[in-house]
Amino acid sequence: MVHLRVRTGMVMVSDGKSRPQPMRLQLSMELLRLQKEELSPVTQNFNQITPLDSRERMVSVTRQKMGGLGLSIKGGAEHKIPVLISRIFKNQAAAQTCQLFVGDAIIKVNGEYITSCSHDDAVNILRNAGDIVVLTVKHYRAAAKFLQDASQRHLDNTGIHTNTSETEWISPNQSPNGIQSKWIDVITVPLMMAYVTRYIFGTDKLRPNAFEVRGLNGVSTGIIHCDDAAILSQWLKYITDNIVGLTHLQMKLYNRNFSSCDRIEYMGWVNEGVLSNNQPWQSYKPRFLTLKGTSVLLFDLPPLNVMDWLRGKLVFKVYETMFRVLKESENVDERQHCFLIQTSGHESRYLSVETRQELLRIENAWHCSLCSAVVKLGSKTFSVTSSGKSSGLTLDWNMGFALHENESKTLIWKYKFSQLKGSSDDGKCKLKLHFQDSDTRDIETKELETPTLQNLLFCMHAFLTAKVASVDPAFLSSKTN
Repeated sequence: MVHLRVRTGMVMVSDGKSRPQPMRLQLSMELLRLQKEELSPVTQNFNQITPLDSRERMVSVTRQKMGGLGLSIKGGAEHKIPVLISRIFKNQAAAQTCQLFVGDAIIKVNGEYITSCSHDDAVNILRNAGDIVVLTVKHYRAAAKFLQDASQRHLDNTGIHTNTSETEWISPNQSPNGIQSKWIDVITVPLMMAYVTRYIFGTDKLRPNAFEVRGLNGVSTGIIHCDDAAILSQWLKYITDNIVGLTHLQMKLYNRNFSSCDRIEYMGWVNEGVLSNNQPWQSYKPRFLTLKGTSVLLFDLPPLNVMDWLRGKLVFKVYETMFRVLKESENVDERQHCFLIQTSGHESRYLSVETRQELLRIENAWHCSLCSAVVKLGSKTFSVTSSGKSSGLTLDWNMGFALHENESKTLIWKYKFSQLKGSSDDGKCKLKLHFQDSDTRDIETKELETPTLQNLLFCMHAFLTAKVASVDPAFLSSKTN
């Protein structure tokens, strides 16, 4: 669940070397801000608040049953001006974000551009954008003054509303001597496809009661120190929940461009252990892991558009890849929540994530992706030798195992997947499959040789896993939700 309210709290922040400095941490759905306090004489009228710069911003607004989005708009393509926020209604949704202002031009709604829309089309898009509306906006100071004056004369009548308490971008605390306190943004990290980590970068060492958030644009919060483990745990949960929520939203937007059999099941940051320079320990590099259609993809940076999905650094077929969660006793160092990805012809990849919940999320998505990939594949045949004859072993989603002689195409034997009771191999080319006869209940062993043993084993494991998952009621319900 994404936490939509704005959360703030005092923390200490450092670069990992110098002494930590006090700052305020402010979390909204899509942004994490580090702010410092600045004292100055009262010189502004805070009834006319504007943002500190004119960069594009993403703001999430939760529609209210009464009042809608709590804002009015002017402009549109027919007027040759942007769609501008002309009024924000007190105590309604837009005001409660504390991040929208009169004079903001709405560039996108839920990731879709509206810059070429007419006024009426923009109104309809906003009205039908759902309960959680992500606006991409940019402030125009020249328009703000005119629109604020017009708002005071009650000239707005476009009627789009949204709830939010009308609070300042920089909250003033005026003292009796005329000095006000402002919170000024020092670092702003977008949470879309960002990641949070407690580890010292590139290592397996946890920071005590501290964490770091790294954004897609390369911006880092620095090291955020908390007073105790309870406060640390709260911040990690809130930030992670928002990142997961935004990532899920981005997945939905991407999947609009892909067919149902090529949809994304998972995407998120992992850390890969890498041995280098023959050192006895491994360093860790962040990788962006995705499960899309029949493929497992690893990126150095997240894909930002449809074309980026064609540029995966590493691409494997999920049905030719083994996913295995490691027990704590198998971990090679102090990193927790580790797993292996093994693919025929490639070295195993040792990966870790920050939390148990994220590991379970990957495992569940892997099973979903695997089942879809195997059903789409249908069957796969491997060249084998049986009793000295060249043959083909077919794994078929509906039929199970079948062995055909290549020369005569004669069926030699076949078994259902449920009849396989075990297997053994020599790690090179020889494989034994142990099937139970459905009539006699006797175990029958079939001996095969193949030059692609590991590939066959991984694919066989994929078919068996998908078959079990497909008849699991809990799995089936998760696929339909």
